[in-house]
Amino acid sequence: MDTSTLPPLVLHYIFDPLCGWCYAAAPLVKAARSVPGLAVQWHAGGMLTGAHTRTITADWREHVMASDQRIAEMTSQPFGDAYFNGLLNDIGAPLDSEPPTTALLAAEALAGKGLEMLSAQQQAHYVDGKRISEPAVLRALAQDLGLDADAYDQAYAAQSGAATQQHIAESRQWLGMVQGQGFPTLALEFNHPEQPGQRAVQRIDIGPWLGDVEGWKQQLAEWAEQVAGLEQQADAEAAPACGPDGCELPQR
Repeated sequence: MDTSTLPPLVLHYIFDPLCGWCYAAAPLVKAARSVPGLAVQWHAGGMLTGAHTRTITADWREHVMASDQRIAEMTSQPFGDAYFNGLLNDIGAPLDSEPPTTALLAAEALAGKGLEMLSAQQQAHYVDGKRISEPAVLRALAQDLGLDADAYDQAYAAQSGAATQQHIAESRQWLGMVQGQGFPTLALEFNHPEQPGQRAVQRIDIGPWLGDVEGWKQQLAEWAEQVAGLEQQADAEAAPACGPDGCELPQR
């Protein structure tokens, strides 16, 4: 792998737009994007796709409401009445992760706004009670983000089907590689401290930081500083030793 163009520290975020605990992690992901020296790379894992797509039922409502109430208590993430008493009572409403994932890819391809689209989808689903598995709803969200409607339609068509399914497959490969058990899973990637030219990946347990955005941001900043320090140390060790008579080539 060519690591020359990768930032020193990358936070990989593996999620699904219809995952309640991914909504719980949303403030942490937003905070991570403001940490200097850190890049966020997202991977949508297709939780409710293929044979796993479903519709809202009374059992589903009961299942997710218990989880959502716990999320609200832990993180203060808002859940709207239009969601609890609207969407979750909309028996038969589709729950399919593929259309919103395609919309994420389209927004990223158009304007690098994949994570902004994710935030808009989560707001639409969990607060406004909208059906984010329906392309018309996703198109309206794209327009709200300032994306040109015609350009979005073209990008959505280009990312539909095989492109979205490939992204989901690659996201699941990432999930397996970091030994994640589900969504959300977060992992840090950085230059291996003992193997030049190689990257290391380490999964993070975000449980302690749910509801503690400032603590999470401080921890990320510390990790970014540590990685930057290792980079500087490696550069110094690789630099030629110079004296009055010239410079020695670094030994390999």
